[in-house]
Amino acid sequence: MIFQAPHHLRSKQLGSMLSKELQEKYHKRSARVVEGDNVKVMRGEFKGIEGKVTLVSPEKNGVAIEGIKREKLKGGNVDLYIQTSNLMITGLKLEDKWRQNRLEGQKTKTPKEKPAETKEKPAETKEKPAETKEKPAETKEKPAETKEKPAETKEKLKQTKETPKAAPKSKEKTTKSEKLSEKKGKQTKTAKPAKKATK
Repeated sequence: MIFQAPHHLRSKQLGSMLSKELQEKYHKRSARVVEGDNVKVMRGEFKGIEGKVTLVSPEKNGVAIEGIKREKLKGGNVDLYIQTSNLMITGLKLEDKWRQNRLEGQKTKTPKEKPAETKEKPAETKEKPAETKEKPAETKEKPAETKEKPAETKEKLKQTKETPKAAPKSKEKTTKSEKLSEKKGKQTKTAKPAKKATK
């Protein structure tokens, strides 16, 4: 499960125990290891070595520490990653205010000075929407003008279409109606005598 965990969960699992002094100060037993913390190796080949954390790697599930390196056969040194469960944090990097508040058990809110600055910013932003409200009014007028133009063009098109086509349709209708009336007239004339004969 640990090796199949997503990156954000593997990152949370990189915690180490705190030294006794830090436990008494913060009333916590463990914390997540961060670059810049001072740690001491408690188990393994490098037991007893203290150093500063240079790199935290959730992919390798370990931490690189200053002074712990391995020589390559071809020459050069390579960082060794040590599991955080084998480490003890002796010094914390508290540049991050959020981390400091979290360790002290306080709420992780920022200082009150920053909200005062944000109060001034909304006053400026209130002026900007007023300007933007004027711009949409101008844009609304433009579509109204464009709407009139298509309406005029539609009327012109209707007039042009109706006049030439209206005349042929009326002629066709009259011719059709005349033809139908002629047929009906013939049928009725021939049908009437037949009915009389049957009666």
